[in-house]
Amino acid sequence: MKIIIHGGFFSESSTNNETKVAKQQALLNIVKKSHEYLKTHSALEAVVFAVSLLEDDALFNAGIGSQIQSDGKIRMSAALMNGETQRMSGVINIEDVKNPIQVAEVLMKEDDRILGGSGATNYARQHGFSAFSTEIPQRRAEYEAKIKSLGLGTVGCVALDAAGKIAVATSTGGKGFELVGRISDSATVAGNYANQFCGVSLTGVGEDIVSNATAAKIVTRVTDGFSLQDAFAKTFDELLPYDGFAGAIAIDSKGNVFHQDSHPSMVFASFDGENEEVFN
Repeated sequence: MKIIIHGGFFSESSTNNETKVAKQQALLNIVKKSHEYLKTHSALEAVVFAVSLLEDDALFNAGIGSQIQSDGKIRMSAALMNGETQRMSGVINIEDVKNPIQVAEVLMKEDDRILGGSGATNYARQHGFSAFSTEIPQRRAEYEAKIKSLGLGTVGCVALDAAGKIAVATSTGGKGFELVGRISDSATVAGNYANQFCGVSLTGVGEDIVSNATAAKIVTRVTDGFSLQDAFAKTFDELLPYDGFAGAIAIDSKGNVFHQDSHPSMVFASFDGENEEVFN
């Protein structure tokens, strides 16, 4: 059983040591809680559990603490994929929901499994998700001061359970000040993808990640016989012509765990019950 999570990129690392330490500790706490949960749950259940904890932590740009768009509203996206069945579900630009990843989890049983905008929000209401504002004072202050983020905030998780099954989940609060209707990579196969051989979750600039089909490429290459490291190397090389900004976490069916970023530093933590690794 292995699990790895990410919390986006850490642009403040050179100027705000207090925030850096807080994120490191939060990631380590969450990955250990999620590994404990994984002991008695499936990979699919565990990635939802982990991403929900990340959405509930205002240190990260997903769920609570999401960025505010150009019209003053928060819209979030999240996706979930079961590597065994290759069923994917997700919400795009959902509003006023505490945990978008949990809405994606409910959608997994539907024929129409990826919903956007008001359709996603209405579905959430119809399935017991009450209205909840994820705006925090810090984000409103940034918005009023016209402080734009770098669009690098996303959270994600990949898990391999005791039965050898893989699942992946990804959630984002956007990049801030984006055009209304903008779609990130998080609820696409470019940013969130898994099959029985490998699972990958991305963070970074969504447009760059979609242009490279990053997650799907890595998983496909592992399926075709590439080692996880070689699949990453080739796929990240293909970001170079346009200086693509991306970071990825992954686990393959052999239990190999890997991460890479094109522009340091992505924040992440992994745990296998004995060994831990955390961004520093």
